[in-house]
Amino acid sequence: MDFKLSEEQLLIQSSAFDFAQSLRPGVIERDENATFPTQQVAQLSALGFMGMMVEEQYGGSQTDTLSYILAIEEISKIDASVGVIMSAHNSLALYGLQEFGSAYQKTEFLTPLAKGEQLGAFALSEPEAGSDATSQHTSAEDNGDFYILNGTKNWITNGKNADIFIVLAQTDPAKSYRGINAIIVPKDSPGFTTGPKENKLGIRSSDTCSLHFNNVKIPKKNRIGEDGFGFKMAMKTLDGGRIGIAAQALGIATGAYELALNYSKQRKTFGKPISDHQAIQFKLADMEVEIEAARLLTYKAAWLKDQGLPFAKQAAIAKLYASEVAMKTTIEAVQIHGGYGYVKEYHVERLMRDAKITQIYEGTSEIQRLVIAREILK
Repeated sequence: MDFKLSEEQLLIQSSAFDFAQSLRPGVIERDENATFPTQQVAQLSALGFMGMMVEEQYGGSQTDTLSYILAIEEISKIDASVGVIMSAHNSLALYGLQEFGSAYQKTEFLTPLAKGEQLGAFALSEPEAGSDATSQHTSAEDNGDFYILNGTKNWITNGKNADIFIVLAQTDPAKSYRGINAIIVPKDSPGFTTGPKENKLGIRSSDTCSLHFNNVKIPKKNRIGEDGFGFKMAMKTLDGGRIGIAAQALGIATGAYELALNYSKQRKTFGKPISDHQAIQFKLADMEVEIEAARLLTYKAAWLKDQGLPFAKQAAIAKLYASEVAMKTTIEAVQIHGGYGYVKEYHVERLMRDAKITQIYEGTSEIQRLVIAREILK
């Protein structure tokens, strides 16, 4: 395996780094006020980061997966909320349309999404269907040329600001997961409403809310794939999405580590920088080792996907490990900062709060272990 990044990948990484630096002013205020970063998302679109893996003919940048996660990593070092907005849009909303959408769906929905003219969201979770994604209670009643949607979705990233939603709904309960369909729902569909924005522990400037469907009439041409293909599409989508979340976790961990490293060189105790104390050196060394391991796991998963090789297990491994490294590293970064780490202006407390969700969404750590176990026990 070649560990050297291509010139194009280095350019994307550099562009993402430069953009990320512009996020730092105002990031604390956006977090405190749970303010959606509208201007920053528009800048992402201008950079071509909102359709990174989509073909150029549909308005995308047509980059590889590794380039995409390099961008997510850099952005998440500074603002993981912007990172997850970009990840949910690219990895979840656009992936299914790109891979499985019809010509009509790609022209009508994928193109404005890939150009960044519209924002996408992916609606799978429900009040009683989180880790058990087969238990879809949102219904899509077959009504000839239309589906009639009824039900509720929970924890939807970009829910308040998205224009296009990929909604998983049950058409034939007798078929269990084989009766689930993925349906494209525009935001302005009559009967479709969103709940209040959730008041979250972390990634506070990304919006998360519930979705409510009350006899929402959607044409069948908005169904992605054949009848009953929805659950399979969702699982394939989550495999790729987990690489994006691994990259987000990696960025959070690296951002916290860099802050802790710099602080340790400036802060003095007993007449010398705290980085001269072995206790701090060991913490920094462990951070470096674990972050590097998470990076290699994440990059390998992206590489496998780009090569067209099986990557589900590796994506689960990367997501599991990177999220746990993010949590551990941010806790240690707060510890190295001491009392300063507990106040907002030093950023590490926010990164610690942001890290926790990476162990939960797009499959909890427990679900990742199940995925890995099933893969190795085949």
